[in-house]
Amino acid sequence: MSAGDSRCICVAIEVDQVQADDAASRLFDLGSGGVEWRDTTTLAATAAGKVTLIASFERAAEAQAAAAELPRAWSPRLHEVDRDAWLDEWKKYFEPFRIAPTLVVAPPWRRANAEAGDTVLVLEPGRAFGTGLHETTSLVAEFLADRAARFRGQPVLDVGCGSGILSLVALALGASHARALDIDPEAIQVTRENAARNGAGESVDADDTPLDDVTGAYAAVVANIEARTLVELAPALANRVTPGGLLVLSGILAADAAPGQLDDVRRAYTTLREEEVRCKGDWVAVVLSR
Repeated sequence: MSAGDSRCICVAIEVDQVQADDAASRLFDLGSGGVEWRDTTTLAATAAGKVTLIASFERAAEAQAAAAELPRAWSPRLHEVDRDAWLDEWKKYFEPFRIAPTLVVAPPWRRANAEAGDTVLVLEPGRAFGTGLHETTSLVAEFLADRAARFRGQPVLDVGCGSGILSLVALALGASHARALDIDPEAIQVTRENAARNGAGESVDADDTPLDDVTGAYAAVVANIEARTLVELAPALANRVTPGGLLVLSGILAADAAPGQLDDVRRAYTTLREEEVRCKGDWVAVVLSR
């Protein structure tokens, strides 16, 4: 793609929801510079139980080679889009919304109609996951709002922070500080920018430190990541929770979408006590405590 040329070639595929994370990883491995996820929770939706992934590539030859490597069952197809328009299309539809009883999320380009007593969190997701609209994120926010007294005045740990939305929610609900971790450098940068945008730059430490290298314990730990990773990180996540503290896990598909995912997660966290499980759409979140 030449300088000033905003056109890019995309590969679109359609997969079952349980395959989506692996399929997205496969697209990145094949050289994609970005993958858009569309399911029934997004404004550009796809069929129930399915996820459409749209991966961008710098050159047509790379996109064609990637499409040839993908399973035919995923129906890979090529199309050209305007890169800037594609990356910014979602901004047209990102309107202020209530993520918890007293918390409203708004993008910088929209004014929120907040009520008396509301806190408005100004969020620019950039290229990171987490507007708060996705069911996995809103489930965690609801759990935090319900249990805010348990971590008020104490630090929280946000694993897989994405845009930093859950760190900001925890701070707005009274947490003293947030440690935010992500393996994606862009997510770290976006989290820092959103913290500064909300006057919380001194209250959020965002970096890519491996969870095993994090020391200390937290009154609340949140992890909104895929179920397989939740299982892999179980010992490290459980060890970061203070006695009496909370561990909120999300990103788990419900039984009708992915039989066994919730059971796998439960087996990995038997050292903790299960407090509550909630479902929203095809997704499940769990609250555990030490």
